[in-house]
Amino acid sequence: MSNEQIAILAGGCFWCTEPVFTQLKGVIKVESGYVGGHTENPTYKTISNGDTGHAEAVRITFDAEMISFESLLEVFLVAHDPTTPNRQGNDIGTQYRSAVFCQNEAQRAVTVSMIAKFNQDGVYDVPIVTEVNDAGTFYSGEDYHQYYFAKNPSNPYCMAVAAPKAAKIRAKYAQLIKS
Repeated sequence: MSNEQIAILAGGCFWCTEPVFTQLKGVIKVESGYVGGHTENPTYKTISNGDTGHAEAVRITFDAEMISFESLLEVFLVAHDPTTPNRQGNDIGTQYRSAVFCQNEAQRAVTVSMIAKFNQDGVYDVPIVTEVNDAGTFYSGEDYHQYYFAKNPSNPYCMAVAAPKAAKIRAKYAQLIKS
């Protein structure tokens, strides 16, 4: 029996975030889109200028009996740089911020606790700046953004940025990877 839940995570470009999570056991679906802004029905073009307040994010549908929100969150905090506000590598702007859009109080508590533990343990040299937000409205990205990495593995950006992130997670969390 499945225990489907949702996690919405923003960790920079969704082309790079999506392949990190699609490879994990218990992840049913990963959808690229936009969340956390103030305009309705944003598009890639409208969020790209940074005026809408939206972040590029992934909405992960997962079976909580196979993978916990806590495990997804840990992978998220390791896969990207949660210490740089409004930036991931060469991608700069509020749309690339690090944020968790909590679906309930349990997710909020786990997120706050894990960020505090990462900071206390000195996982990064500087404090984590990941935003902890309420769920908000998630808007699906355009069709061509869905599973972009899987459809375009030889795209230079995917090869340079997305592939290494996915490989890093496969190496560090081998026990979580689908066979």
